[in-house]
Amino acid sequence: QVQLVESGGGLVQAGGSLRLSCLASGRAFSSYAMGWCRQAPGKEREFVAAITWSGEITYYADSVKGRFTISRENAKNTVYLQMNSLKPEDTAIYYCAADRLGAVVKKAEEYDYWGQGTQVTVSS
Repeated sequence: QVQLVESGGGLVQAGGSLRLSCLASGRAFSSYAMGWCRQAPGKEREFVAAITWSGEITYYADSVKGRFTISRENAKNTVYLQMNSLKPEDTAIYYCAADRLGAVVKKAEEYDYWGQGTQVTVSS
């Protein structure tokens, strides 16, 4: 079992940047694959980015590729999402997620654990 707590959301103008953090509890964090997903009002939760347990492999949704970067620090039980060149369509609740198997998970519904989410709002 792992608990996930996101932070770093907020209001930013289009073109700006934010960095989200996700602090995980539990000793097994370093063996979990981690990811970020988001859900905009009236839409389904969608995959954003994923990283393997070692941090060697990352994967991004086409909509954020080249603008967002996922990374992790296993010694700090933390995963990050650096978001640059933000657009109004990036506005959503962003969720941190964990998968026990350790490999990249590209579908939101396949993650095992979820945080409570942090709101990101991008104004035009």
